[in-house]
Amino acid sequence: MTLETPFHPRTAELNQARRWRKWSGFFIADSYFPAHDLEYHAIRFSAALFDVTPMCKYRISGTDAARLVDRVITRRVDRIKPMRAIYTPWCDHDGRVLDDGTVALLADGSYFWTSAEPQHGWLDAASEGLSVQIEDLTERICALSLQGPCSRDVLSRAVGRDMSDLPFFGRADVTIGGVAVSVSRTGYSGDLGYELWMPFEEALPVWDALIAAGNDYTLRVAGMEALDVARIEAGLIMAGVDYHSGRTARHPSLAVSPYEIGMDRLVDLDKPRFIGKRALMDEVAAGGPASRLVGLELDLAVFESAYLDLGYAIEHPLRAWRHVTPLTRKGETIGRATSGTFSPLLKRSIALGFLPAKHAAVGSTVSIEWQIEASRQQIPATVVPLPFLELPRKRG
Repeated sequence: MTLETPFHPRTAELNQARRWRKWSGFFIADSYFPAHDLEYHAIRFSAALFDVTPMCKYRISGTDAARLVDRVITRRVDRIKPMRAIYTPWCDHDGRVLDDGTVALLADGSYFWTSAEPQHGWLDAASEGLSVQIEDLTERICALSLQGPCSRDVLSRAVGRDMSDLPFFGRADVTIGGVAVSVSRTGYSGDLGYELWMPFEEALPVWDALIAAGNDYTLRVAGMEALDVARIEAGLIMAGVDYHSGRTARHPSLAVSPYEIGMDRLVDLDKPRFIGKRALMDEVAAGGPASRLVGLELDLAVFESAYLDLGYAIEHPLRAWRHVTPLTRKGETIGRATSGTFSPLLKRSIALGFLPAKHAAVGSTVSIEWQIEASRQQIPATVVPLPFLELPRKRG
């Protein structure tokens, strides 16, 4: 059964396109308008409000809460300061990433854990022998994401005080619309932004207060299509699209280690122990991963000529694409692209993908397969640094 989120009475009324996506058992807006241009531009030039309730959410408490978190994640739990969060992956015993998300240390000493896919069973199995309580809050706590250069102004007006003192990955307890709300300075857009958490039954007053606060800042509601474009620009990977969980991958080659997806800095091999450490140490000792996540920029001139040579008008994808596409070199398939988009801000056609480590250096060239009607074309692409777009205001 697919559920409506607590914000559905508002989002359904606003969704002119009537396009919805299923995410973790909930309906979520794909796009509110026939094209997501206005929603994307709100992310980059004003402020955008997303319903991200389907995100999986857990609270870990008890005497051994810190031990459980430290046992599972690849980073050190003792470096999480109170009312701060960290971004981290976690792995199975073979060092394959199960998911990635944020872990925050709350004022009461418990941990608030978020992920794209359900993790309760894994956390429960990993807690054997520990005195902990793991609460699944996914259907009790709903969530909004407020992203964009004006998001701080909108949030400050809704809260009634200046929120400039909340640092990147910081967390605060505030009141919005008469409701107690937890706010973290996090997001999935690569821009200045915040995520807000509140009980299901108190969702609508918070939504209404944020919409009212955003009137002077061209706040727009936005869906997953616009967020997909923004997250690719920011070089942010998506579980189930750019990589597959070690638990559900249909083939061993589709499961990845943190090193393969560019999370080297998020793995602390100096920790005494964590699940998957031995396998990751072996991977490093063997010279590192066989393949690497890369950013690709397509040759725009060749791309556009391919359409014209076939007699078609040039057609950049209106939406981000998220399907496996072969990457070739000298006629041989050597890798795969997993998602891509035409960046409205950068005016470049970009993609995320995987290449053998020896071909993953910046400046390396490959070809990406591109289909124009029934014709398969080979478009040159160059490996470029990630992220494609780095905005100082995200951290500032």
